[in-house]
Amino acid sequence: MANIIEFTGPVLLGAEDERRGLWSVDGLLTFIRPAARPDAVLDGWVLPGFVDAHCHIGLGPGGSVDEATTLAQAQTDLAAGTLLIRDAGSPSDTRWVQQRKDLPRLIRAGRHIARSRRYLRGLGHEVEPDELVETVRKEARAGDGWVKLVGDWIDRGVGDLAPSFPAAVVKDAIAAAHDEGARVTAHCFAEDTVDQMLDAGIDCIEHATGLLPRHVPRLVEQLVPIVPTLVNIATFPDIAAQARPKFPDYAQHMTALWERRRERVLEAFEAGVSIYAGTDAGSVINHGRIADEMQELHDAGLPPSAVLNAAAWGARAWLGADAISEGASADVVVCGEDPRHNLATVSELNHVVLRGAVIR
Repeated sequence: MANIIEFTGPVLLGAEDERRGLWSVDGLLTFIRPAARPDAVLDGWVLPGFVDAHCHIGLGPGGSVDEATTLAQAQTDLAAGTLLIRDAGSPSDTRWVQQRKDLPRLIRAGRHIARSRRYLRGLGHEVEPDELVETVRKEARAGDGWVKLVGDWIDRGVGDLAPSFPAAVVKDAIAAAHDEGARVTAHCFAEDTVDQMLDAGIDCIEHATGLLPRHVPRLVEQLVPIVPTLVNIATFPDIAAQARPKFPDYAQHMTALWERRRERVLEAFEAGVSIYAGTDAGSVINHGRIADEMQELHDAGLPPSAVLNAAAWGARAWLGADAISEGASADVVVCGEDPRHNLATVSELNHVVLRGAVIR
């Protein structure tokens, strides 16, 4: 680790907050020029390290993966500039990742909680409604302040998406998590599931493909953010094609959700809903795709400054993590151009610095 790093380019503390003169000294940021000469000089536009707000470290398509695979996942995210990860459910015990100073910071959510036989095999706890509240309490204690529910999935008896649990039980489960000091987020594809989760007092909605105009004022009023995971939603046409011969209603529904994915994100943004960037990496999505998700949000209509807020300034504030401030950990990325004007520059970073160590 270079004990002193000088950042010579503009430092972006926010979309409209730019200053010059930033150093890393023994892994901590300072705006005060040190007396000693720097060991490294990095030039470019400086941002807080990116946040992947929906990522699965230690998870593969079939469930838990070994430590070598988990390490590779974390290193891939790190190389892309993701320096803070909000885990969105993993069957692996990833506490060891948090002990590694050379890996991204990790906020764990324990394991997914799903309805029996209503989710991908091997990924989550599969429980019946009478087990939900106690399982939520257990996962609230096991994680780092977050619990992940699978709010809906295909119900083969219905032939379409359907809520995983009765509404009253979901409400009791979320209240139990809050009693334990944890927030709850939920996988939500369908329209009715968003209603159920908002009625129950949810803290965040993942995917939110079923977002309708009636939901938007409630999201704003209840201060519930969404994490759209658009790089994952891009897989919906393939899912629909595979399901169509046996479940045509489900296939049609998934296709419709995909077709209006960008429209719903833009409507939410314009109404003032908080939006954060998440890739859903770890099952069918490769790690290291935070720049792709940022571009997807931009393609949906969010201006670059809003996208950067979703992946850096705002996301860190939401998760209670430091950004760029005096004495904060030196977790930053350095872009070759001003990302507020050329968002594509986030996919070709000049440098990544984690805890004062120059990763690239």
